[in-house]
Amino acid sequence: MNLKAARGTVDILPKDTKKWQYVEQAMKETCDRFNFKEIRTPMFEHTEVFQRGVGETTDIVQKEMYTFPDRGGRSLTLRPEGTAGVVRAFVQNKLYGSPIQPTKLYYFAEMFRYERPQQGRMRQLHQFGVEVLGSSDPAIDAEVIALAMTCYQELGLKSIKLVLNSLGDQASRESHREALVSHFSPHIDSFCSDCQMRLDQNPLRILDCKRDMDHPAMEAAPSILSHLNEESTLYFDKVKKYLDLMDIPYVIDPNLVRGLDYYNHTAFEIMSEAEGFGAITTLLGGGRYNGLTEDLGGPDTPGIGFGMGIERLLMALEAEGIELPIQDDLDCFFVAIGDEAEVEAVRLVHELRMHGIQVDKDYQGRKIKAQFKAADRVHARYVLVLGENELTNNIINVRSMDTGDQVEVPINELVDVMKEKLGGVN
Repeated sequence: MNLKAARGTVDILPKDTKKWQYVEQAMKETCDRFNFKEIRTPMFEHTEVFQRGVGETTDIVQKEMYTFPDRGGRSLTLRPEGTAGVVRAFVQNKLYGSPIQPTKLYYFAEMFRYERPQQGRMRQLHQFGVEVLGSSDPAIDAEVIALAMTCYQELGLKSIKLVLNSLGDQASRESHREALVSHFSPHIDSFCSDCQMRLDQNPLRILDCKRDMDHPAMEAAPSILSHLNEESTLYFDKVKKYLDLMDIPYVIDPNLVRGLDYYNHTAFEIMSEAEGFGAITTLLGGGRYNGLTEDLGGPDTPGIGFGMGIERLLMALEAEGIELPIQDDLDCFFVAIGDEAEVEAVRLVHELRMHGIQVDKDYQGRKIKAQFKAADRVHARYVLVLGENELTNNIINVRSMDTGDQVEVPINELVDVMKEKLGGVN
């Protein structure tokens, strides 16, 4: 019997969840400034959503999905990525009919991918993502990229690099596809079996192969940038212009293709250049996916978005030695001595909490010295001491753990006194 966490999953313990909460809150506040609204979609979808939305030729669909039949015989899949589910919700709930367009959404979600677990890449992963549906303006591409860069910068990351490419429109991609087939065909027998299948299915994804990335034919592969038509070139130039206006530096990489079939035009990644971060440097990936809403049964609606791994973000913060300003102290700890004081403590603790004061007490019947040690372990700013004598005199002792100073306070004035000491808690 194996009662440990399944391979590729981890427990996020209380000592770490404060960090998660901090970065999530920072990203929520950034989204508010950019006027993005939160969406929450189901953890599993009908398998067709990902087959059609992510692409039959992707590694995600072919190798990594957790797919299972339900009791009604329907094929369901735990979501391996966020975009397809969000677009499905956009179509099903007719968000395209809202007078407020484009629809700007963000989400925090758990993803599930069956792949080899390694540091920062687990089988159950956590992702922050955004999607904008309803605009083909290159300015929205730049805005989405700016939002991603702002999230990292707000958290203090400095060793990051934005990498850009254009995959062009459908005509440009077809031209590039023909050039890739012509280029790789003479060498395809020396490539991995996956790439041999990709030659016919989606030759662009050969450029994304990790096993054959050092193959001599890779370096000489035709660049998508040399196959962009005039419209696609103009689109990409505008995206770069807007990024320049926002003083967001970037590097052009013509081999950046992303791993999903639905991308076109702008594709981008943000990478960590921090020393010791690891061989896999990508923190975030995204791009434009015009046509995805049609694939999922909706009207022709242009879209763009990205997915950011929270685990990898925390790794990057650690690699750069960034300490998050997390407050892990307690406003006050209640020390009660005697049965009657214990009863009154329950009432007072609740009253303090109802007035916005963070408070805890002993629940193990410990001696007074042990209770003070408990207060110290939870970093309590004040200790509230109530014994039988204090209860008789209708007072309570309030001791500062920082200075050791102690004052007697009438019990009926405790809430007001603690609010004043704590700086006006609501």
